[in-house]
Amino acid sequence: MLHMAHASRFHWGEIGEPVNLARGEWLCSRVYAALGRAEPARFHAERCRDPCQENGIGDFDLAYAYEALARALRVAGDPVGSRLEAMRARDLGEAIADEDDRRHFLGDLADLLA
Repeated sequence: MLHMAHASRFHWGEIGEPVNLARGEWLCSRVYAALGRAEPARFHAERCRDPCQENGIGDFDLAYAYEALARALRVAGDPVGSRLEAMRARDLGEAIADEDDRRHFLGDLADLLA
C-alpha cells in the first residue's frame, strides 16, 4: 500500500499538474496515517496543502489537505491540533461546490470531528 502510494505520487510528479501532486501527497499522507506513522503523515499532509495554497487550488483539494493534516495530528497524539485542523477542513468542505463531492468529503471527515 505504501509503495503504491509513493509510486503514484512519483508518476504524477513526472507528468502531472500541481493538483495531481497535491492529490499524490494526500494519498501518501493518508496511507502513513492508516499505518500509524505520524511524522511522515504530517510531512506529506503539508506537502499536499502547500501546492494548493501556492497555486490557488481550493475546493475539494484544499479541504482534503486540511483533512490530511488533521488526521496526521490525530495519529501524533495531538487532539487539540487535530480538532483545529479538522474544523478548518470542515469549513472548507462545506464550501465545496459539487454536492456529491461535499457529501463525500464531510463523510470522510466525520470520524475526526466525533
